[in-house]
Amino acid sequence: MDHVVGIVGYRGYSGAELVRILNRHTHVQPVLLDHRDDPPAQPPIRGAALQPHAPCSAEAVRAERISVVFLATPPEVSMDLAPAMLAAGARVVDLSGAFRLRTPAAYTTWYKAPHTQPELLAEAAYGLPEFCRERIASARLIANPGCYPTAANLAIRPLLDAGVVDRSAGVICDAKSGVSGAGRKPSLTTSFCEVTENFAAYSVFYHRHVPEVLMTSGLEEREFSFTAQLLPIARGILETIYLRLLNGNNAARLLEIYEKRYAGEPFVRLYEAGNLPDLHAVARTNYCDIGVTVDASSGRAVVVSAIDNLVKGAAGQAVQNMNLLLGYPETEGLL
Repeated sequence: MDHVVGIVGYRGYSGAELVRILNRHTHVQPVLLDHRDDPPAQPPIRGAALQPHAPCSAEAVRAERISVVFLATPPEVSMDLAPAMLAAGARVVDLSGAFRLRTPAAYTTWYKAPHTQPELLAEAAYGLPEFCRERIASARLIANPGCYPTAANLAIRPLLDAGVVDRSAGVICDAKSGVSGAGRKPSLTTSFCEVTENFAAYSVFYHRHVPEVLMTSGLEEREFSFTAQLLPIARGILETIYLRLLNGNNAARLLEIYEKRYAGEPFVRLYEAGNLPDLHAVARTNYCDIGVTVDASSGRAVVVSAIDNLVKGAAGQAVQNMNLLLGYPETEGLL
């Protein structure tokens, strides 16, 4: 094995997905880093190979010669752990929202809590490879993007950069996610009886992923309407994005823009005009699938962007970032 990598928070949904992906990566050996004393939620499977464990400490990171530490932990835990992991010589890929925004004030506004590591917040590289690849490769600390912003920015930014969107008409993002996006910690709103045979919007106007979309796309808050909704399924994100086009633009032009922007990108797939992706197409993959349909007479366009929230929206993208950090092919372990 070329590198040892550590996973903190491996019992959560994103952490477990990281273990699954990294165990098939041909160049890394994952080590599970224990930062809690509670027993595992499930009994061990008889005969299963034991995964290497180590304490979640700077000493263990040095002793195990860990190159990259993944933090699949809540933001406050990531802020607490990241300095020690970096000081021990590891690079860090954080899957929480702890280091995604640019200022402590922005973090406090959207996350309703103080930021305890402002120096690291300023240092962190935003880990959306399709737009930030060069900075990621040389960074010590990667802020893995949120699931909703990943799907939104991959769909929206190329069109804004190309100047084909009538921004005065606003951009509407109607976003739906499976329940695993809320994490594994029990809560009433994500319990079986509340979710099954139900469908609900939440965090209207104040969803903490909104500033990530604005930061990467270049939209102003007044130009962007985002509503998150909880689907009664385990995983997957599908975003239906409504916008108006400037005169003379049609579906063929939008696809031309996407094709030029994503030429050579291994994890963005485009559909023919009028064909739209669904969740089955991206389940358990690191792909973002994008389809467009346009009503040329009115200039209305609908873009549908679909990802697996636990893969391209979390663990898969984190491994994509790790590959960039360590110089491996970006697709290693993901195809």
